[in-house]
Amino acid sequence: MQKAVVANSANAPLLQQEVAVKAGRLTKVRPYLYVLPALLFFSAFFFIPILYIIYLSVFDWSLLNLEEMEWVGWQNYADLLSDADFHQVLLNTMLFTVATVVLGIGLSFLLALWLNQKRKLVAVVQASVFSPHIISLVSVSMLWMWLMDPQYGLLNALLEFIGLPAYTWLADTKSALLSLVLVSVWKVVGYNTIVFIAGLQSIPKDLYEAAALDRSTRWQTLRRITIPMLSPTLFFLLITNTISSFQVFDTISIMTQGGPVNSTNMLVYYIYEQGMDYYNGGLASAASVILLGLVGLLTVFHFWTMRKRVHYR
Repeated sequence: MQKAVVANSANAPLLQQEVAVKAGRLTKVRPYLYVLPALLFFSAFFFIPILYIIYLSVFDWSLLNLEEMEWVGWQNYADLLSDADFHQVLLNTMLFTVATVVLGIGLSFLLALWLNQKRKLVAVVQASVFSPHIISLVSVSMLWMWLMDPQYGLLNALLEFIGLPAYTWLADTKSALLSLVLVSVWKVVGYNTIVFIAGLQSIPKDLYEAAALDRSTRWQTLRRITIPMLSPTLFFLLITNTISSFQVFDTISIMTQGGPVNSTNMLVYYIYEQGMDYYNGGLASAASVILLGLVGLLTVFHFWTMRKRVHYR
C-alpha cells in the first residue's frame, strides 16, 4: 500500500501537467467557439451570397427562365463597361456620393459646433435636427416630391414670393441629381450632428483650458485640438456615409425612377432595373459585383489614407 501511495504521489505532477495542457488548449479554443455562431450566420448571409453572385455574373440568364443558363465568361462585364448608359450611372453614383458625403459631414460638423451647448433651447434644436433621421425614407421622399412640385410645391411658392423664378427641381436633367442630394443631406445631417456632438463632449476639457492659457485663437484650437480629437468620429462617419450613399434606392425609386433621361440613375437602382424590369440576371449580377468592388476599394482607400490621421486616445 505504501508503494501505491508513493506511485500516485510520483505520478501527481504528470497528471497536473496533463490537466494544465488540456486547460490551455481549451482556453485557446474557447474564443473561437464563442464567435462560431456569429461566424456561421455571417457566412450564410454574407460570404456565400457574395460567392454566388460572382458565380451568376459569368452566365447569361433570365429571371423568367432560371433553368437555361449559358456560360459567357466575362462578357457581361465587357457589355457593361462598353455601355454609355452604364458610364452615366457610374458618374451619377460618384457625383452623388461625393456631394452627399462632403455636404452631409461638413454641415453636420458646423451644426455640432453650434449645438454643443447646455441650454434648453439647444436641446430642442438637437431633437428637431435629428428627427428626419427616424422618419421613413419613403415618407421623406413623398414629402420632398410635394415640396419640389413645379406647379404646386412649397419651394417654388417661396421662390415666387421673394421675387425669384420658379425652379424645375426634379424635371430638369441639370437639377434632378442636385435635388436628390438635397433630400439625402437633409435626411442624414441630423444623425451626423448627434454623432459629432457626442464626440465633442468626449474631448477632455483640460485641453481647451491649456489652449486658453496659451492664448490660442478659435481657429488654432479648432485645427490643433478639436479636429484631431474628432478624427475617429470623422473617420466613422466618412465610411458609413460613403457606403450608405452607394446604396441609395428608395429616393430614386419614388422620386425620379432614374430620370429624366438617366440623369439620376445610380448603381443600386440600375441593378434593380436590369434584374426586375428587363429580367437580365447576368448583367444585374455583374453590376452587383462591380458595386461590391467599388465600395470595397473606397473603404480600403479610406483606411489607407486615414490610418496616420486618426488619433485614438
